Amino acid sequence: MLALIYPFNPIAIHLGPIAVHWYGVIIGIGVILGLLLAEKEGKKRGIPSGTIGDLIIIALPIAIICARTYYVLFEWSYYKNHLNEIPAVWHGGIAIHGGIIGAVLTAIWFCRKRKISFWKMADLLAPSLLLGQAIGRWGNFMNQEAHGGPVSRSFLESLHLPDFIINQMNINGVYYHPTFLYESIWSFTGVILLILLRRIDFRRGEIFLTYLLWYSIGRFFVEGLRTDSLMLTSHIRIAQLVSIVCVILSIVIALYRRKKGYALLSSTADNFQ
Repeated sequence: MLALIYPFNPIAIHLGPIAVHWYGVIIGIGVILGLLLAEKEGKKRGIPSGTIGDLIIIALPIAIICARTYYVLFEWSYYKNHLNEIPAVWHGGIAIHGGIIGAVLTAIWFCRKRKISFWKMADLLAPSLLLGQAIGRWGNFMNQEAHGGPVSRSFLESLHLPDFIINQMNINGVYYHPTFLYESIWSFTGVILLILLRRIDFRRGEIFLTYLLWYSIGRFFVEGLRTDSLMLTSHIRIAQLVSIVCVILSIVIALYRRKKGYALLSSTADNFQ
C-alpha cells in the first residue's frame, strides 16, 4: 500500500522551472465543474451556446485580480513596504469577497453588452459559483492555511474525520481546526439547496440572493474560528462584517424586488440593459 507523506506537498508538478501548485489545480477543477453545471442549466433556460463560457473567460481573471487587490488593501501596512510582492498571489493570499465583487461587476457589464437579464444569469451561475468555492477550499487544505485555532487530535477524531485530514491539520506538531472543511461542507450543502430551489416557484434573482445569504451565514461563523482573518480593527474581522452586510442586503433586495414586481420571471424591467 502506498504510504502517504504528511504534510502533502503543495506543488503538484514541476514543468521545467515552473511549479504548478495544487491550489491552482484545484481551483481550475472547480471552475471547470462549475462551468459544466452552468452550461447544462443554461441549455434548459435558453441561454445561447458559448455565452457562459465567454463570461467565465472574462470574469475569472478579473475576479482573481479583484480578490488579490481586496486582500492587499486590507494588508496594506505590510504591502506598502513590499510592493514587489503585490502580484505574488502565492505569497499571502486572495479574498473570496473581493473575487465575488469582481465577478458580479463583470457579469453586470457582460449582461448589458449581450442584452441578457443579469438576474437570470446570476440565478443560473449561483450554484456554480458556490460549487467552485466549495472545491477551492481544498486548495487551502493542501497549503495548510485558512485553518482555525489549536485543537487536540482526539477532538478531530471525534469528528470522524479521515486520517489524511487529521494528519494534514498537524502543523509543526500542533493540530488545528479544519475550518476549510467546515466551509467546504457548508458550501456543498448550499449547492444542493440552490439546485433544489430551482424546482419551486422562486422568482428571478432569488436563487442568487439565496446564495449570497447562505454563504454569508456560513462564512460568518467559520470566520470566527480562523486565525488568519483580515482585520478592520483589533476586534472586527472584515469577512464577518461583510457577511453581515450581505445577509442584510440579500433580504432587503429580495423584499424590495418582490414589492416592486421586479422579481417576476416575466419581468423585463430589471434586466440591466
